[in-house]
Amino acid sequence: MGRDLNLLVGAVGLSALGDWLALVPLALELQETTESGIVVALLFVAVWSPAILFAGPAGLLADHYDPRRVLLVTSLAQAVVAVGLAFVGGTAAMLVLAALLGTGFALGQPAEFALVPRVARKARLAVANGRIETARYIGFTVGPLAGGVLAAAGGLRIAMLVNALTFLVVGVAAVVVRVSPRADAGEHDTREKRALAGAAYLGQDRVLAIVMAVGFVSLLFMTASATAEVFFAKDYLDIGDIGYGALIASWTLGMALGATFVPRHVATGMLAMAALVAIVVQGFGLAAPTLWLVPAFAFALYLVGGLAHGAKNVFVRTLIHERVPEHVHGRAYAAYNALRNGAELVALIGGGLLVAALGARWTLFFAGAIPVTAGLVAIAVTRRRLVEPATSGASA
Repeated sequence: MGRDLNLLVGAVGLSALGDWLALVPLALELQETTESGIVVALLFVAVWSPAILFAGPAGLLADHYDPRRVLLVTSLAQAVVAVGLAFVGGTAAMLVLAALLGTGFALGQPAEFALVPRVARKARLAVANGRIETARYIGFTVGPLAGGVLAAAGGLRIAMLVNALTFLVVGVAAVVVRVSPRADAGEHDTREKRALAGAAYLGQDRVLAIVMAVGFVSLLFMTASATAEVFFAKDYLDIGDIGYGALIASWTLGMALGATFVPRHVATGMLAMAALVAIVVQGFGLAAPTLWLVPAFAFALYLVGGLAHGAKNVFVRTLIHERVPEHVHGRAYAAYNALRNGAELVALIGGGLLVAALGARWTLFFAGAIPVTAGLVAIAVTRRRLVEPATSGASA
């Protein structure tokens, strides 16, 4: 099913591009019209919080209905919202429509996750997930650039109309992709039909529970780096605006390389251990440059940290695919997505407070050092549990 996996990979990349193609022009428009940092922050809360608020229903839709149909409907709805944003003015209206876009993201991502095993049945899931994540990172890189260019060329309207077009293309991909029958189709325990069944699997499977706990801690602190990095690059490394952009690009390049090349060399039974090791390396890549203020060292460590970050995301996705039954995949991923988004929202707020209290250098140090510590402790305490075969997943 190479054709269908390619279609899904392309749709994920285009969807990620569309996310930032919308966010950047919206942020610029709200900043220019309101000159309020609070309003811009509300934009990101409006877009990201639906993944937390609607995790249960979003996963339930992906599990109880054909995920392709869910992707089609949400993509068409997002296209309509994007057109609305192109022609509707007013801060309140824009924030409401942005929240609707975020709701579409929240509904679409579990459906995409649930499709992966059904379009990549003959391929290793880690390899398929690596391609999915690489496409997402490319979208995350191109999207902000394209959004900024379109906003400069024609303001919000042109950017949002192009964004609507990306949603339509994703909808077409959802229609034409072919899938295998679900491996565990049929009747299931009534408890597994609940919206929170995915979260229950993440907590009850002891391997997943360990990885989720360490992953939550790492995100809670690592995401605080977003606030500190610009100050660290300009005030401590003295590399200016271009250097700051290059530093971030080093990390995102590493993510793409890590997602593409590392997971194919890790055996399925070692995924959990590999995820924890990747968290340790990721944190080290963030913390170490604060101890030796040499730009070349920072660029090298950011590349290494990004490589571990990209690989970790693939390991976690594949662990969920392997250890959770297929009929709960949508809800499990929605629960993981809610956990991740919740940690990142808290960290973004906390990062600003930490920079004010500790300064950018030490904020960045602790943002990396605490996840390193959490990962090493988890490896030391639970290493024997982390290499056991899946017992509850689709491969059981």
